[in-house]
Amino acid sequence: MDTSIALTIAGSDPSGGAGLQADLKVFKMLGVHGLSAAAALTAQNTKAVTGLSAVGADFLRQQIESLLSDMTPHALKTGMLFSAENIRVVAESVKAHSLQNLVVDPVSISSSGTSLLEEGGLDLLKDLLFPLAAVITPNIYEASVLSGLPVENLEQMEEAAQKLRQMGPQAVIVTGGHLEDEAVDIFHDGKVTIRLEGKKLPGTFHGTGCVFSSALAAHLARGETVERASLEAKRFVEEAIAGVFYPGGGMGVLV
Repeated sequence: MDTSIALTIAGSDPSGGAGLQADLKVFKMLGVHGLSAAAALTAQNTKAVTGLSAVGADFLRQQIESLLSDMTPHALKTGMLFSAENIRVVAESVKAHSLQNLVVDPVSISSSGTSLLEEGGLDLLKDLLFPLAAVITPNIYEASVLSGLPVENLEQMEEAAQKLRQMGPQAVIVTGGHLEDEAVDIFHDGKVTIRLEGKKLPGTFHGTGCVFSSALAAHLARGETVERASLEAKRFVEEAIAGVFYPGGGMGVLV
């Protein structure tokens, strides 16, 4: 393991397929020491989310401050933050500690259809976290809601990425795993727009967004550019999907 450190601020997934648990496994696989702060707790398995409880903002702040008083991550990612108060805590912490290489995965709904963000949360993500982010990683559904544009094909993904880039992040990656026949992600940083090509593999998978964003954060922590980190994260997810396993009766787990 090298000396790089990455922090995930996200929800707990006791099934191990997404959330903090998946993020920490990805960090470990990529040779990065992982820190974590829980923003929400869930009861879930490979089939569904059956319960959700937000971690209070004061305790989330305590977790983050305790970590940052002792260690400085080289990159960090956010996943499910759930509440408006937690979004504010994260934004305040990033600014107060001048944290670099923030990856924002604007998690709003689970793979099984459960809402994972309070009403109004997406607007706060746009207002408070996007301007602090090195990169945001919405899927096509999140990109549509955030941009106000229809996002159903590659051209529309590019339009949405350009609009989202104007909201403040250094770069945008609209992930296309939910496209019908392709698995192409769109990278846009205000200078270049790149199509990250990939194979569409059969199956239903849990935590692909978490795995992609945590792999991206890990590569940023190791000093790679956003563009290079994006390519490496794309390859990591493809390899993980190729090795998917089904520990339960529902969706497949990647790591």
